[in-house]
Amino acid sequence: MENQTTVSEFTLLGFSYLPKLEHQVFFMFLLIYLTSLSGNLLIMILILTDNHLHTPMYFFLGNLACVDICYSQVTGPRMLLDFYSKKKIISYRSCLSQAFFFMCFASYECFLLVVMSYDRYVAVCQPLHYVKIMSWKNCTKLIIVVWALGSSYSLVEILLTLRLTFCGPYTIHNFFCDLPQLLNVSCTDTFINMQVLFVLGGLISISASSTTFLPYVSIFYTVHKIQTKNIKLKAFSTCSSHLTVICIFYGTLCFAYLHPHSRHFDADIVVAVVYTAILPLLNPIIYSLRNGEIRSALGRIKKKYFF
Repeated sequence: MENQTTVSEFTLLGFSYLPKLEHQVFFMFLLIYLTSLSGNLLIMILILTDNHLHTPMYFFLGNLACVDICYSQVTGPRMLLDFYSKKKIISYRSCLSQAFFFMCFASYECFLLVVMSYDRYVAVCQPLHYVKIMSWKNCTKLIIVVWALGSSYSLVEILLTLRLTFCGPYTIHNFFCDLPQLLNVSCTDTFINMQVLFVLGGLISISASSTTFLPYVSIFYTVHKIQTKNIKLKAFSTCSSHLTVICIFYGTLCFAYLHPHSRHFDADIVVAVVYTAILPLLNPIIYSLRNGEIRSALGRIKKKYFF
């Protein structure tokens, strides 16, 4: 029987199965991290400085960029540091903090996509009431609700994790402290934790995804009835970027948490890379390439400061 002690630190195995490619993988992830950070920062700067983007839609997009920056900060710097660390050790408190903030920002993005979907629904299906419904006061309230729900869910999960004890070896088969990995190395009965994670997490995921996708049924029906081609194309263009982000976000998370886990953990780590590093990178690319107003704002910035 393994010794049961008070754990003080964990070992993150990370990419230890790729020792010969360590330098190449490091520079690849450094490039992804810096591109993601600069892309989301650029979107935030454009929205803050360009008066044409001071609308509810871009207010929520700015919040999404902020969440993506925080999301990548939770895992990115630590992962890059561990490439050149002989002992990939993280303290118990740091591990729980990382797990908490990772769940927080993942939950924030989940709820924020719901709010952005509702904003597009009101803009397309109830345009005459848009200014009243999506007033700055109501937008602020919606953001507060998003942050409150995400923080509350993460706090419940972490408080339940605090009751667990851990048995050596304290090894986590990932490059960051994900909650399921923590439960796997516990020697306490994790039935309650798993049930809460499955029921509460599943309830949030199903309710959030359904309330995110359902408004697009009404949106597509309304757009289909529009006779003017230019207005129809504009309505589709403003929704297509958001819908693309939604599909990538939920598709990635579903694949990450619903696929059968590999016994050798290599596949699990690759999937974790997708939703921790690639996902925050894709959002600014999608919105900058597919959104005409973002491209126009970028052009105005170039003319003002570089030409």
